[in-house]
Amino acid sequence: MDVMMYIRAFAVGGLLCAVGQVLVDLTKLTPARILTLYVVTGVLLGALGLYEPIVKWAGAGATVPLTGFGNNLAKGVKKAVEERGLIGAFTGGFTAAAGGIGAAVFFGYLVSVIFKPGDKS
Repeated sequence: MDVMMYIRAFAVGGLLCAVGQVLVDLTKLTPARILTLYVVTGVLLGALGLYEPIVKWAGAGATVPLTGFGNNLAKGVKKAVEERGLIGAFTGGFTAAAGGIGAAVFFGYLVSVIFKPGDKS
């Protein structure tokens, strides 16, 4: 068992969370804008080939946060463009992220049915 793998994942994931918290505390950015910023940053770093070394070093600490989702979108687009041409630029991200998006929708719906969400007022 490689204990350092867990330490690296915790360090990178924690750093990403800490940066997000600093952005919440010290800027007027809304959480939605920060989440979007993380996804777009992941896409850009993935497209430039800069995110993959971080993934190899940190494992789940880099793939689970939203930057990892953005990186996954970039990889999907790149692969689809190589295989299908220009149309892949529009379909590749959806194909690469379909499993995660589908699971999020399914489990979000399931939890909403079980716990009956409503206003807190």
